[in-house]
Amino acid sequence: MSVTVRIPTILRTYTDGKAEVSAAGANLGEVIADLEKNHTGIAARVLDDQGKLRRFVNVYVNDDDVRFEQGLETATPDGAGVSIIPAVAGG
Repeated sequence: MSVTVRIPTILRTYTDGKAEVSAAGANLGEVIADLEKNHTGIAARVLDDQGKLRRFVNVYVNDDDVRFEQGLETATPDGAGVSIIPAVAGG
């Protein structure tokens, strides 16, 4: 399955400045593994040391927050859009 992944500005150093890249995988875990294969270092910014999504990184498949779906097992159908959104703090 091929999906389009929207990359936040802070992670674009891993994608040669590209705001969107293609990745393959039947679920989010496979998509992140494919991202890492093609854009080394990006997975460490999205996943923690245990291989789970980092607490302050939100990921959506289409419009669905994967934390309320199946996490890394969330299906990524062909043509889906995956958005990686780091949490922003401020006041």
